[in-house]
Amino acid sequence: MRKFLLIVFAIISNQFLFAQETNDKLSFEFKNADLMTVIQSIEASSSYRFYFDSEWIKSNKNLYTGSYKDASINEVLNKVFSNTNLNFLVLKKKIILTSNSSIHDKLPANYFPKSDANTLANQTNRIAQNPVFYQQYDSIRNNGSRKNVNVAFIGKESDITEKKTAYLSGYVRNAATNKPEANIYVKVRNKSISTATDIDGHYSIQVPPGINILEIKSLNFKKVVQTLMVYNDGTFDVEIHEDSNLLDEVIVKNKRPKTVESVISGLVSIDIEASKNVPLILGERDILKIATTFPGIKTTGEGSAGFNVRGGKEDQNLVLLDNATLYNPQHFLGFFSAINPYTAKKADIYKGSIPADFGGRLSSVFDITTKNGNAEKISGEGAIGPITSNITVSLPIEKNKSSIIAGIRATYSDWILKSLDNEDLKNSEAGFYDGILKYNNNINKNNSVEATLYYSHDRFRISSDSLYKYSNRLFSAKWDHRFNEKNKGSLFLTNSEYKFNIDYNSNNTEAFDFGYKIDETQLMLKLNYLYSEKHSINYGISSKLYNVAPGYQHPKMAGSPMLPIDIEKEKGLESAIFISDNFKLNSKLLIDIGLRYSFYAALGEANERIYQAGQPLDDATVVETKYYGNNEVIKTYGGFEPRIAARYFFAEDFSIKASFDQTRQYIHLLSNNVTQSPTDTWTLSNTNVKPQTGQQYSLGLYKNLFDDELELSLEGYYKRSQNILDYKVGAQLTLNENVETELLQGEGKAYGIEFLIKRQIGRLNGWIGYTYSRTFIKLDSKFDSERINNGKYFAANFDKPHDLSAVLNYKFTKRYSLSTNFLYQTGRPITYPIGTFQYGNAEYTLYSDRNKYRIPDYIRLDIGINIEGNHKIKKLAHSFWNISVYNVLGRSNPYSIYFVSEKGQVKAYKTSIFSIPVPSITYNFKF
Repeated sequence: MRKFLLIVFAIISNQFLFAQETNDKLSFEFKNADLMTVIQSIEASSSYRFYFDSEWIKSNKNLYTGSYKDASINEVLNKVFSNTNLNFLVLKKKIILTSNSSIHDKLPANYFPKSDANTLANQTNRIAQNPVFYQQYDSIRNNGSRKNVNVAFIGKESDITEKKTAYLSGYVRNAATNKPEANIYVKVRNKSISTATDIDGHYSIQVPPGINILEIKSLNFKKVVQTLMVYNDGTFDVEIHEDSNLLDEVIVKNKRPKTVESVISGLVSIDIEASKNVPLILGERDILKIATTFPGIKTTGEGSAGFNVRGGKEDQNLVLLDNATLYNPQHFLGFFSAINPYTAKKADIYKGSIPADFGGRLSSVFDITTKNGNAEKISGEGAIGPITSNITVSLPIEKNKSSIIAGIRATYSDWILKSLDNEDLKNSEAGFYDGILKYNNNINKNNSVEATLYYSHDRFRISSDSLYKYSNRLFSAKWDHRFNEKNKGSLFLTNSEYKFNIDYNSNNTEAFDFGYKIDETQLMLKLNYLYSEKHSINYGISSKLYNVAPGYQHPKMAGSPMLPIDIEKEKGLESAIFISDNFKLNSKLLIDIGLRYSFYAALGEANERIYQAGQPLDDATVVETKYYGNNEVIKTYGGFEPRIAARYFFAEDFSIKASFDQTRQYIHLLSNNVTQSPTDTWTLSNTNVKPQTGQQYSLGLYKNLFDDELELSLEGYYKRSQNILDYKVGAQLTLNENVETELLQGEGKAYGIEFLIKRQIGRLNGWIGYTYSRTFIKLDSKFDSERINNGKYFAANFDKPHDLSAVLNYKFTKRYSLSTNFLYQTGRPITYPIGTFQYGNAEYTLYSDRNKYRIPDYIRLDIGINIEGNHKIKKLAHSFWNISVYNVLGRSNPYSIYFVSEKGQVKAYKTSIFSIPVPSITYNFKF
């Protein structure tokens, strides 16, 4: 009301007075003064008097330092109010302030354009240059009455602006927790302008000046509608409230769902909350196991560690936890993941088009982000299961500003191993635990910081005298800064360590201690520039330092004949610079063009063998051994990694996507096991081990049906790769000072087609996925020792042509539901003995071509019953029961096939991990 009276006063006064710039000269100074002090200084030094609403002044937190001598009043005011939303009008000795808008003492000369021969476009451009006028009223109702509207003013009006659009940005936060909310739909009503918040809850859109009605909506939150009067670039933060209507299901659909709209193909986003309904082994929630139920993501076998994504090897997947690398994301020999599902917020898997800011792996990126703590009140959740318990607690440090979240999970029984068919495993023991601690602080609207500390530890004993231990440790820190409405950035510092140890406690002199460790430290800067409505540019730089201790073996007993072994350490520096442009060509075509240049340097201290060119790498072809000092460059590699993806709309619910990616990888996993093992080691590229490179082409169709209830996708891909690592027959990789003599590097190719149908709403929800794919490797050379299968392409260990999975959940009521998980896979390739031959006085086994045969197909069905607790508002905690049966069919799926020579005959035996139904019951709670 006061603002209205001030404006009326100014307009009436203008009938008798004219606005003028006084010739009075002012001299005064102030230092680190607030705005009220500056105004009081001007009034004390002159005869001018200010008129304003005190709330405008209180909301301004700027401090001013200035010195003026013989300055005009306009010069002073323009300087003081330049970084505020306040405008001013000088009428004689009166200075009238307004917030956001201006008081216009007269209309511009060209405000009412004359009718001439100008085109409509020219008239539109001229009118767009005029100041914005606002009348505070809403549409008149049918009964003729008016309703008041809460209007938010954005930016500062300028009489001379020629801008046709303004940038509006801000954060969307949960009103209850003050945590940012990702994937919230932000739309301007009656305009084809929309976006969604990113993982930090930030949004940015381009809107025309004037009245804009903003709608913010999501499935689980109440819709927010806000009228904005936009004068110029500015910010508008939004608080959203959870929808507490528990009686009726409320479904809010976006105009165009993200899967169809996004330019990224091959993206899998795991619904963390919904994962509790998927029946898995022993009732454990497992993000990574759920990932393997989607097309294109497989494991070598039941209970195996590692993943094969679109025909890639296990080491070609980059697993990130809060931007830090997690080298072994598995517990318990691969039965459980090392990711605590109760602290995870988001899990995105890029298996097709990989954004340019990710690098260092050929096949995929598992980008997992943890939750921020509850900054308002203490909260938590946890679970009690057959072999593990889990508890996560969140509490505020400074209310509505900073918080911490801590989670810990641990086993308390080895009984599961006692139930396995394998006699060796029955007499073993195993256990694990992991913990995570995260701190976040929203310092102000432009700055926030996060820090994560994670540690996991596993131990297992296969025999009575050998204890295996392995652990992950990582640290991640992130600083987010918003420079202005168009520019924001993030600075990351991460450190990761993975190590294992084997303690052989024999009572004789053969006792030893064996170990391995890899450590990496990374510094990365990511920046985003919203150039225009059509261009969003991401760019940055990163550098990562690797330190590898390839292994040691030390005798434990005095007088042991065993000599201590310490393999020479490895060091490498991998750096990259990247830029990408998300370019909206028109309403139908969206293109994301990315370019990444990576550079790698193998560093000393090291003794590097130089082999004779064009000859096999073995002891007989060594030319010299060259010494490199500490941090001296041994060998460098590098190259461009272009990425391009495009999406085209045939209709609002039907799109096509295509992409091409080129990637480079400078680190390699050494493993001659069929499946990835905790005792596998990593080695770096050097003079004798080249980096892996790969190219992937993908094409996909995406369609939504029945008012977006069903999401369908059909994607095809073709991949080529170079310098893929494999091994010679009988390769010795452990504690080998010259491991390059056991390695082979060849070519790979993979192709496949993936189908997915997904339903996330209604009584019946879940997904069905099918993949047909092939993966081949070729190891060819002019030397017999380096040629496999006569130098022809052969199936890789993880080649499984057919893969069908169905994860379905049916809700009988809001509290009771039934879940099923069905899986069928073609058996993996295997090499069989096919005969014997005599050489000299000895008999030897003759084997088939590598991977010529296959083990039997894999089939499994799991069933679970889910019981939600009641929905009373006032109760200590919300409960959730899961009763499940793993492998309900009791099928004896083969884990491996091994061969034994008995009485002159070679016999084959099959090993199964779970050959009987495994029931479990898990209690989950949330407070």
